[in-house]
Amino acid sequence: MGIVHHSRYLPYLEEARVEYLRHLGHPYTEMRAEGIDYAVLEAFVQYRKPLKFDDQVAVHLRLGAATRASFQMAYLLTVEGGVRATAVTVHGCVNPEGRPVRMPAWLGALSTE
Repeated sequence: MGIVHHSRYLPYLEEARVEYLRHLGHPYTEMRAEGIDYAVLEAFVQYRKPLKFDDQVAVHLRLGAATRASFQMAYLLTVEGGVRATAVTVHGCVNPEGRPVRMPAWLGALSTE
């Protein structure tokens, strides 16, 4: 059909999230070395118009609501300025054993900006 399968949207979100953290000066590998991981608790995608094979997709994101140990990321996927999908992921801050931990202060501060 020449369109991107609905399951393949999640890797776009993950790649954008990892790049966003790197851009902020907090690469994911650094946070893992500090003993914090970000488990995906929820993922929601609203498909507006299909992505097609070879589309150049721009993923815009921002940090949404946050608590002491979780946060939301909101996404807008566009092609040439046209909205193709919106999405939200919810993440829990956990230690290597999977137990909840407090979100780093720098990340919590972003949610109030």
